[in-house]
Amino acid sequence: MATTNPIQFIQQVRAEISKVVWPNRREVFLTTVMVFIMAALTALFFALVDLGIRSGLHAVLGMFG
Repeated sequence: MATTNPIQFIQQVRAEISKVVWPNRREVFLTTVMVFIMAALTALFFALVDLGIRSGLHAVLGMFG
């Protein structure tokens, strides 16, 4: 592995950072809202699954005693 001069390394890092496309404020806001919506839907899904499993288990155990 070739060693790189620290100055060359910093120049390469700056060159790579300049290639990054940063999101604007609207894109950040929309993706944040989408994350919260998906988290809420996932929580609702698992709450319903939990309720169904709990009800089914309660019914099965109720039959035996």
